[in-house]
Amino acid sequence: MKRPFIALITDFGEDDFFVASLKGVILRINPGARIIDVTHQVPSFDIKQGSFILFSCYNYFPARTIFLVVVDPGVGSSRSILLVKTEKYFFIAPDNGVLSLVLKSEEVQQVIKVTNTKFFLEKPSKTFEGRDKMAPVAAWLSKGTTPSLFGPEIQDYEVLGKLEPIRKEGEITGSILHADKFGNLITNIPKSMLNKLRKEAGKKRKAELILLAKNKKISTFRENYSQGRRGELFYLIGSLNFVEIAARETSASSKLKAQVGDKVRIVMVKPKKKVIAKDK
Repeated sequence: MKRPFIALITDFGEDDFFVASLKGVILRINPGARIIDVTHQVPSFDIKQGSFILFSCYNYFPARTIFLVVVDPGVGSSRSILLVKTEKYFFIAPDNGVLSLVLKSEEVQQVIKVTNTKFFLEKPSKTFEGRDKMAPVAAWLSKGTTPSLFGPEIQDYEVLGKLEPIRKEGEITGSILHADKFGNLITNIPKSMLNKLRKEAGKKRKAELILLAKNKKISTFRENYSQGRRGELFYLIGSLNFVEIAARETSASSKLKAQVGDKVRIVMVKPKKKVIAKDK
């Protein structure tokens, strides 16, 4: 692609000058740049949410898209700026773990620590590195600059912990990654892991799976949202192939008073034997 897209993900919001500044810097360096706003509504400083939002949509973009991700509570600190080249995409972000989910999913070819000040704005500030350092790097990259010119290749970078669910015999323990606009709770439990547990339950007579969240037992599994009864809590496999907790035409998040980071368990249980009364 001669004119790759630059896709922006930030926690800047829409009301201030921050997003416009990023775009101005990019367009001044590369007037032909094609900029896409993914979102600027990542909760402030929330690295995990930034990581999830990037992960949830990046692979639907054209090959060679450059993702500029600025969710940076460590701005001005000693943390590095990364330029990551994968088989299909480029990612520019602070080295704080915001790329964790993507780097677990992509075939990484290069991770570069951006150090070449030639590609920064002159006299960059210590409080707006997204504008003064990351945006210009994205612009120069979109013009075809070779990634290795931005700095040395490295092997070590920050990765967020506790991203993977834990699988034990007859049980999966995970957590809530994201609550969407509709109140659906997206967990980190993948479809493949749930299917294995369902297969095990199928081999055991009358065993069933129950999802536990916020001291609530949810035993109903649905194939889609419309199968649920209005207001009913259930779980299903969502569009990202993760287990979701939902409630038809209402918010599962509100009903459970749940939030990102809360623990979720799926356990296999055997129903108690029914006691049949016998006449004496």
